[in-house]
Amino acid sequence: MSHQFNVSVDELVSAQRGSSAACHARQVAMYLTHVVFGVTLTSVGDEFGRDRSTVSHACRKVEWSRDDVVFDQLLSRLEWQLRAATGKEV
Repeated sequence: MSHQFNVSVDELVSAQRGSSAACHARQVAMYLTHVVFGVTLTSVGDEFGRDRSTVSHACRKVEWSRDDVVFDQLLSRLEWQLRAATGKEV
């Protein structure tokens, strides 16, 4: 995931906000964790060191960004890869 957005794993899971690229990558990671794996917003927040409302905001922001065809294709590919790698329905 971090390589898709050109940020380090440390930046992705950092308690600090970090660069805008790191923030965006983290939002996508939280969104995918919630959508692909069905993890509750509260649990996603716990794993990323964020509040449930922050995760909810991130998920809404990512959903709104899916209007961009290129971004939507990237997310669809990431979702497919995660589902395939974990044996979830593809």
